[in-house]
Order: sequence, then structure tokens, then C-alpha cells
Amino acid sequence: MCFHTFKGIIDELPHLEKVTLQGLGEPLLAPDLLRMINYAAARGIRMGFNTNGMFLTPDRSERLVRAGLDWLHVSLDGATKETYEDIRHGSRFERVRENVIGLVQVMRRLSAERPRIMLVFVAMRRNVHELPALVRLASEWGIGALWVQNLSHSFGDTDPSGSYREIREYAQGEALWGQADDAKLERIFAEAVALGEELGVELRLPRLKEPVRVPRKEGQPGCHWPFESAYLTHDGKVQPCCMVMGSDRSVLGDVNRQRFGEIWQGREYEEFRSGLLGDAEPPEVCRGCSLYRGLF
Repeated sequence: MCFHTFKGIIDELPHLEKVTLQGLGEPLLAPDLLRMINYAAARGIRMGFNTNGMFLTPDRSERLVRAGLDWLHVSLDGATKETYEDIRHGSRFERVRENVIGLVQVMRRLSAERPRIMLVFVAMRRNVHELPALVRLASEWGIGALWVQNLSHSFGDTDPSGSYREIREYAQGEALWGQADDAKLERIFAEAVALGEELGVELRLPRLKEPVRVPRKEGQPGCHWPFESAYLTHDGKVQPCCMVMGSDRSVLGDVNRQRFGEIWQGREYEEFRSGLLGDAEPPEVCRGCSLYRGLF
């Protein structure tokens, strides 16, 4: 997203509180990222993003800290070089390790309390066995929090032979939900929790099974996202949330053609929200969402 588009959206929202500066790409590759952070920080808006850590050099780290970034989450889907690099093709485990430790050192040198650093681990069948080791790694790197999450979406609403076929099949093969050996997963989670308590690493774990569905009252939303926040793609398309996972899915408007406020209050948004109220079936794109299903 260019700075001009970003500034236009920010200026239109005088009560904006928080901006997450990420999409499906790497935020540190965005040419105007620091300019965006500085501009919004001057308004007192809290900002942060997820990064793969590959471009988090000491110089960039210092500029992010001085710009007032509120949080920074580093995606780390393995505790070993082999697992991590097999999942994140093109990344280098050792470089990420050096960059994260470098960020911690920059913050200590500047006596900075922000950004809050957290490791983010997408738990899958191929890597979940490394979760306890990742807790130890967080402690060794000086990181006090580890967020563990399930895959974001099942893509069950998509055509099995369409353009989302590969990611749909990937989710079916790797997702922890529906796995037969829940006892093994629970043992891994329990070990990770015990280590976190011992080492002082705050740990957030996802559910392995969907919670029992409780009928909702009329007017009670099944998800708060579309009522409180919005997701904008790099080219200005407006979607109900980041969990949609695809710029061609559930597009509710385009800020290049309409003001954001008009889209937010428009018919398509209202129709989408109404599908989340009460005990009715949600919009189709929400049915495979881990957040909606209580699994994220």
C-alpha cells in the first residue's frame, strides 16, 4: 500500500485506535512502512505487525523502536533449522535468530519497553512436536511471550478443484483439529505450559476441538470483527477481516472508488454483519474460519 492511500484512510478516521500493518506479505518489504508508522504514531495510534524476521536488521530494529512501534510478532514455525526452513521456503533460521536477538539488544540499549515482542507459532502436524523446544528458544532469545495458533481457515467453502485447491488440501493434511491422537497433542501442550511457567514465557495455546455451540440470542454477533475492525488489502479492497485469507474473497468495497466511511456503512457491509447476528448460519466464508469456530 502506498503512503498516499494509507494517509487518506487514517485522516478519515479521527477516532482510530489501532492499526495492524500486515497482509499476506512481508511488511518490512513495504517501501513506505516507516513513514506510515511515524505518521500514525503522531496521532497516538497503536501499531504493530507480524514479520518473518529475515529483514529485521539492527538498523531497521532501531528505527522501528524509535518510531514508537507498539508490538512486533515474529513468525517462527519451528524450533530447528530443518523444520523451520522446510515450512518457510527461502527463509534462514540462523539469520532470524540473529535478527531477533539483535532487536532485543537494541531495546535493552535504548531502555525501551516497546515494541512488545512475541514469537508466533502456527501449530501443524508436521511441527507441533517442537513446541516445547520453541518455549526454551523464546527464553534463550530473551522473548517473554509465545502465541501458538491453529491454521486460520479450512477453506471448506471453496471449490475442491478450484484455485484454492492446494491450500485447502494443505489445511486438511496439516490442521490439528480433527486429528485422532488428541492425547498426544495434549501431552505436548502440557509440557510446553510447564516449561513456560518454569522459564517465565507467557504461552497462549489454541483449542484442539470446537467448543460446544451455545444458541445465541437475537442480535448477538457470532464474531465481533466486522463490527469493530476492517481489513484492507494493499490495493485498497475492503474485506470483513484478515481471516478471509484471499483478496478475491468477500470483498465489500474499494477505497480507490469510495470513501472508507461509505463502505463501512454501506449495504454490502450491513448484509454481511446481519449474517453474523443471532443463531442463523453465518456467511459462507466464515464457516471454515478458525476464529469463528473457536479454534484459532
